[in-house]
Amino acid sequence: MPRIKRTPEKIDAIKQDILKEALALMSRHGFDGFSMRKLGSRLGVSAKTIYNYYKNKDELYLVILTEGFQQLHDRFSHAFASSDDPFKRMEALGREYLDFGLEHANIYNLMFTWHVPKFKDYVGTPMEPAAKIELETALSVSELFMQAIRKTAQNGTPMPDKDARFHMIRMWSQMHGFVAGMNNTLLDYMHENPLVLKAQLLERVMAHFKYDIQNQ
Repeated sequence: MPRIKRTPEKIDAIKQDILKEALALMSRHGFDGFSMRKLGSRLGVSAKTIYNYYKNKDELYLVILTEGFQQLHDRFSHAFASSDDPFKRMEALGREYLDFGLEHANIYNLMFTWHVPKFKDYVGTPMEPAAKIELETALSVSELFMQAIRKTAQNGTPMPDKDARFHMIRMWSQMHGFVAGMNNTLLDYMHENPLVLKAQLLERVMAHFKYDIQNQ
C-alpha cells in the first residue's frame, strides 16, 4: 500500500517537534554533546528519519536560533508600538527582554549565554547561508532596540550610532546578568526570592538610562 503523503501542516508540526526536542537535548548536553542519534532516540525514530527534515545538527541549531531571535523580535516590535513616550517604550522593551529570558530559559541560554558556534564559524562552509539568515535575524533585534534608544535623544539632536550602541550594550549586560543568575539558580543563594527583584532592577536600569540621556 502506498505511503500516505503528509500535508504541509503535518510536515511543519513534525519539524517543530524535532526542534523542540533538539533544544531540550542541547540544553542538557550542550551543542558539542548533541547528536542526531541522541535526538532520534528521544523521538523514537532513526537518525535517518530526521535527515529527511534537516540536513545535519548545525542546520537544526541555526533554525532554533533563528526562530528564537524572531520570537524576541516579535515581542520587541509589540513593545515598540505600545507607547509614543520614548522612555515608556524603552521600559516595555526591557520588560520583554527580561520576561523572554526567564520564560524561555533554554532558548535564551542558547542565544545569549553558552559558548556555541557563531556566524564566523560557518563562513566558507555549506551552512553559511543558514548562518547568515540567523545573524540577520539576530541583528534585527538589536537594531530595533537601538532604534528605540535613538528616539530618546533630546532637543531633536540625532544620537550618534556609537552612543546608541553603548547604551544598548550596557543595558543588555545589566539585564542579562540578572536573567543568567536566575536561570542558573545562582541568585537563589543570594536572595530568598530573587524574582521579586525583577521590577526593581528594570526600574533602576531605566532610571540610569534616562538620567544619562537627559544629562548628555
